[in-house]
Amino acid sequence: MTDHELLELAARLARSAAGAILAVRAAGFAVERKSDHSPVTEADRVAEAIILEGLRAAVPEIPVIAEEEVCAGRIPALAHRYWLVDPLDGTREFAQGSDSFAVCVGLVEGDRALLGAVALPATGEVFGGLVAAEGRPALAWKEDAAGRRAIAARTPPEEGITVMFSNHYRDDPRLEPFLAGRRVAKVVNCGSALKFCRLAEGEADLYPRFGRTMEWDTAAAQALLEAAGGRVLDMAGAPFRYGKPGFENGPFIAWGRGDGAQGQAAS
Repeated sequence: MTDHELLELAARLARSAAGAILAVRAAGFAVERKSDHSPVTEADRVAEAIILEGLRAAVPEIPVIAEEEVCAGRIPALAHRYWLVDPLDGTREFAQGSDSFAVCVGLVEGDRALLGAVALPATGEVFGGLVAAEGRPALAWKEDAAGRRAIAARTPPEEGITVMFSNHYRDDPRLEPFLAGRRVAKVVNCGSALKFCRLAEGEADLYPRFGRTMEWDTAAAQALLEAAGGRVLDMAGAPFRYGKPGFENGPFIAWGRGDGAQGQAAS
């Protein structure tokens, strides 16, 4: 398969998983706890089964690292390319009745997020991104009831940046000093990879993450944002990479087309 075909595969499976998640929500579900005390539901399992079956049938040569399988101790050997799948990103929000949850299907090449699809089941939106490569431009799009269209991250507006921040960690004391000196128009609190999507489509400008995430939480969304012209950096300003021990991410900063200098308040 070409990379464009792999992106379409990821998007199709994310869309199918999103439909299954909504069906579980409509039918009602129980919330269980995994060994790390994080929540899991039938929606997580059904969505992951759909994605795994589809990926392994279409491209069996590409290993799949999926959240629930990893929790069950099923971790395949990695290759130069491998999938990172979060079947229900934002399970906590989903369990609480919030709409800010997502399906994430990303492909990593080496240590870089190459492409990804992110579905937002509650709104019916699906996003796809393929980063640029030699001889191939980047591709970023959004699909909803109005059809599919190209999207792009924006340069921060004169009135100030819109900051996306975790709903669960909204009281994190590190946010205020991090934003000090920046012209901030508003802070929007929500869960899941939805935050990356709003940066990618030019509705927000900055998403700082100070706490722990896993690589399957970010791979698809990072590819989308970078394909749309944004960036994801670690706290030292280096590109955010993959293949870390235990698939555990450190803190990061996701930007639209801004950077550390843009969005500063006038002195």
